[in-house]
Amino acid sequence: MRILLVSPKPRNSRTGNDVTSRRWAARLESLGHEVAIRNRYPPGDDDDSPFGGREPEMLVALHARRSAGSVKRWQRTRPGHPLVVALTGTDLYRDLDESPDARGSVRAADRLVVLQQKALERLTPEWRAKAHVIHQSAEAPEPAPEPREDVFEVSLLCHMRPVKDPFRAAEAARLLPEASRIEIVHAGRALREGLEERARREERENPRYRWVGELDREQALRLLARSRLMVLTSRLEGGANVVTEALACGTPVISTRIDGSVGLLGERYPGYVPVGDTGALARMLRRAEEDDAFYGALRDACRQRAELADPELERTEWADLLAALQNGGRKAEHGTSDDDR
Repeated sequence: MRILLVSPKPRNSRTGNDVTSRRWAARLESLGHEVAIRNRYPPGDDDDSPFGGREPEMLVALHARRSAGSVKRWQRTRPGHPLVVALTGTDLYRDLDESPDARGSVRAADRLVVLQQKALERLTPEWRAKAHVIHQSAEAPEPAPEPREDVFEVSLLCHMRPVKDPFRAAEAARLLPEASRIEIVHAGRALREGLEERARREERENPRYRWVGELDREQALRLLARSRLMVLTSRLEGGANVVTEALACGTPVISTRIDGSVGLLGERYPGYVPVGDTGALARMLRRAEEDDAFYGALRDACRQRAELADPELERTEWADLLAALQNGGRKAEHGTSDDDR
């Protein structure tokens, strides 16, 4: 099929959505399909025409609310052609409750994509019946970089916006004892006004925090792979790319206890801290640095989940979704209303 993948962020923006859309395009192409990525459907006048001017035969829309316009236009101009909507963290944990556009996209979809098993709990039974879990894959850089010996390096890979709580790790590092060798290395760019200046100020005032700005994908993976720990401080995630990247690299994770991480790492994973709890994060970081047994437990638990990052698993899950579309046809029209949630 000719598959148009709509991602609301500009292409090559290095955001999570962009990374996801490019990787999914590669998986779908490996299954024999023709794939184009655009910011909207139909593509804008400044975009080159995908598929040599031929119409796409399937739409994959990343983000239910932000791609709602593309979903509506697809319904109007391509009725009878399959529509897949992928749900992000803001879709699942905010917009489905607040946005009629997000709910409209979900109702319109023939199939839904979520990024981890626990996300299914956020869907009504009718929506869950058309949902597929597709785990995000990653591959570790080769050769594997050696960890730094001068510090206990903890990587934080996130662009700066409030939902990521991007300075929580820096604030926790300020609470560590003088003997600690922990250094927080933050890679990502500021997506809100004033956050770049805050990062520069934090770097000047906090010797345990270093901001390296936006890295390309290879540089970011090498930083992650050499780190002793990866920390994720987000308030919500649909299933963060960086968690499966850490699993692929064998880097232990400390994460806020949010569904997007629990769905990937498991309920009993020992490396969770409450959202927004600076003191708990500081204690967890210190324990990982000083307690070899605890650090080993984090590492072993991540190794047990590493299969989720296998590119072949992601490819198979996409093949299963496409087979379900082909074998099951389009969804039945349930006539659901906004009151269903």
